[in-house]
Amino acid sequence: MSQPEQKTLDEVATLRAELDDANYRYYVLDEPRMTDADYDRRLRRLQEIEAEYPDLVTPDSPTQRVGAPPDAGFPEVQHAVPMLSLDNALNEDEITAFVKRVADRLEIDGETIAFCCEPKLDGAAVSLVYEQGVLVSGATRGDGRTGEGITSNLRTLRSIPLKLRGKALPDLLEVRGEVIMSHEGFEALNAKAREEDAKVFANPRNAAAGSLRQLDPKITASRPLEFSAYQVARIDMARIDDSLLSTHSKQMKRLREWGFRVSQQLEVVTGSQGLIDYCRRLGERRDRLGYDIDGVVIKVDDLRLQRELGFVARAPRWAIAFKFPAQEQTTTLNDVEFQVGRTGAITPVARLEPVTVAGVTVSNASLHNADEIARLGVMIGDTVTIRRAGDVIPQVVRVETSLRPEDAREIVFPERCPVCDSEVERLEGEVVARCSGGLYCGAQRKEALKHFASRRALDIEGLGEKLIEALVERDWVKTPADLFRLDAECLASLPRMAQKSSDNLVAALDKAKRTTLARFVFALGIREVGEATAANLARHFGTLDALMGAEVADLEAVEDVGPVVAAHVHTFFRQPHNRDTIDELRALGLTWKEEAIGERPQPLAGQTWVLTGTLESMTRDEGKERLQALGAKVAGSVSKKTAAVVAGPGAGSKLGKAEQMGVPVLDEEGFLERLEAWESGRETEQ
Repeated sequence: MSQPEQKTLDEVATLRAELDDANYRYYVLDEPRMTDADYDRRLRRLQEIEAEYPDLVTPDSPTQRVGAPPDAGFPEVQHAVPMLSLDNALNEDEITAFVKRVADRLEIDGETIAFCCEPKLDGAAVSLVYEQGVLVSGATRGDGRTGEGITSNLRTLRSIPLKLRGKALPDLLEVRGEVIMSHEGFEALNAKAREEDAKVFANPRNAAAGSLRQLDPKITASRPLEFSAYQVARIDMARIDDSLLSTHSKQMKRLREWGFRVSQQLEVVTGSQGLIDYCRRLGERRDRLGYDIDGVVIKVDDLRLQRELGFVARAPRWAIAFKFPAQEQTTTLNDVEFQVGRTGAITPVARLEPVTVAGVTVSNASLHNADEIARLGVMIGDTVTIRRAGDVIPQVVRVETSLRPEDAREIVFPERCPVCDSEVERLEGEVVARCSGGLYCGAQRKEALKHFASRRALDIEGLGEKLIEALVERDWVKTPADLFRLDAECLASLPRMAQKSSDNLVAALDKAKRTTLARFVFALGIREVGEATAANLARHFGTLDALMGAEVADLEAVEDVGPVVAAHVHTFFRQPHNRDTIDELRALGLTWKEEAIGERPQPLAGQTWVLTGTLESMTRDEGKERLQALGAKVAGSVSKKTAAVVAGPGAGSKLGKAEQMGVPVLDEEGFLERLEAWESGRETEQ
């Protein structure tokens, strides 16, 4: 046998040091720095060298153990049956080779062997021990032979039964499984952490492992963790029919009956082609599962054949893990560009050196916002770890600061919109920065027009979403003012727009020119200015010019307008683009009745009204507007503070609740009489 050269010995030492450091950071510190792909690549290289030079194998080599030593904060637990890892298959040829090895050792046709397949969950492996059907202990995998006793933490997981269901229970049962965190739970956990300026986890697996190893079980209980069983490690079958547990798939069925969650994707297939087909199908569904998997666990289903096949030093001969492409990779952040969303949100997008992640070439990733950039400490030129899972846009999750080049540059957020040059607004306490050029900004154009034409704004009948998109895509409409420049002949040239439809739309646009100040203010789409706030602003200032010239302090004097809304309104009207568009609308004939401040009485100020059922003489929206013009608030539900309920035909539960609570109820006739009296000034209170 040849002796290794010094460079080979040096490579082995380097690989072992890197793998040991990666294990420590992942299992002990919960701060992984090496991606799965990098770890697997190093481990496989070390295995290749040790296979060529067996004398280099030592008991402390990363190839001879599963994980890392237990944390000193938890009691040590010796596993009665070692929690071994699995050998990997990285492609379909290696699946076929695995089947051939199994078939040759059993001396049978590989295409007749039944295999049980299930997703390889990407979480934290644990072991649970039950005595007389009651959970008595739980532990992490640790180094495969010694784990951490985390029984109290595991008891907090609702998906782990504290007592088994049924009557025919084993005296002793040890169940192995994976604790995972769903994508939804992970995003919610990180969102809360960002709000509280706490630690943000890199991925669901890291979050699950970190949550399990909290010294305070209350913290574990607060995390969205789930347990899924995948193996029976030990069982006392004295009171159970052996035939009911003769295969792995039958054991999983029995675990489900005893109260455990097992994979819904578990399936028994035959031969190498059956395995390949399953792996392909699961790979196609991977992004839709709602939780992370990194491959497929393949096991010979028959337990008798498993015993015959036995084990090698660190893994069973009867099982293998088919690994999907990694969902994390490292690459270089070459630049950052700022995109403007349909609501004006400014989002920094990382331009990356292209890299393959989960089988897809990725060159862009989201950096979310300025706070996230600060949290990551990321700079242009950094080496970063990116993650792609499911349909989620790739994200930068870590920065390798030790690899930062000398010419790395800070990421500077723009002060003006990169699309329309309007001011970028970020109020104190808000995370997202936004463009303030709502009526003018090209990035927000479609959404601004849809809102402008909506039923509660200018109510332009016939101007629907599809038509707005067609007008914008042809560059015929850039601002709301352009809508009123459209003619029937031009509109008739659009797909699915006959002459009659075009004529009707032109008529609807002409009708929309006559509106109310409250509707017009609402139609402008100012951030956080809804119908009620628009009505309050219109009543308070009386004219649009007065509103446009108001300072922040003046705006804060309006009912229900606080500092945030006042700032949004003030910033909106300060933009020249927005003022120009309003001037164009006026020049094109858009009008509304402007009243001097205090001209109309407010007999219903401070009152809350509710409309329910159908009104025959007006729409409910019109009724709402008339009530608001008199100072009332119009709510969607009845409470003890409701001043009155207007009930038309078809009124339902709101009418019943009003009668039950003794709230005054008016029919349409009585409502109209009161309205006319209040509006004429004949009646000053209800």
